[in-house]
Amino acid sequence: MSLSKIALKVNGLWHHLEVEDSERLLDVLRNRLRLVGVKEGCGTGECGACSIILNGELVNSCLIFVAQLDGSEVLTIEGVGKLDGLHPIQEAFLEAGAVQCGFCTPGMVLASKWLLDHHSNPQEDEIREALSGNLCRCTGYQKIFRAVQLAATKLRDA
Repeated sequence: MSLSKIALKVNGLWHHLEVEDSERLLDVLRNRLRLVGVKEGCGTGECGACSIILNGELVNSCLIFVAQLDGSEVLTIEGVGKLDGLHPIQEAFLEAGAVQCGFCTPGMVLASKWLLDHHSNPQEDEIREALSGNLCRCTGYQKIFRAVQLAATKLRDA
């Protein structure tokens, strides 16, 4: 077992960790940092439940070895919004009824945030493409697509 010392900025706070070279980012976030909004669905990068934003890119945390991330910046669902209120994307998900069981919601919100950070007025086909890596068994996706459109409007009007 080989260990590495890393510094990782998660949701704006630096963490200095000693990690195994084979340890996944998903496991460090959930088990060490107690950021349980990051979910493990498939463990193979197919479902999007473990989606996070790493150095500005949307990625599946189940596929990344944390030892490679010294100096990196991570945003999880816990870093979206503020203590005194929800982020406009989270508000839109609630208003559009896009949250049912909630398992996929953190990954969907982060994928939506990544999209809206890059495209302020996405068309439905762009939304579908951006969320295509995130699976949902409950909603049928239409309410989620509407939520992203609503969030885009909220962010533009802010």
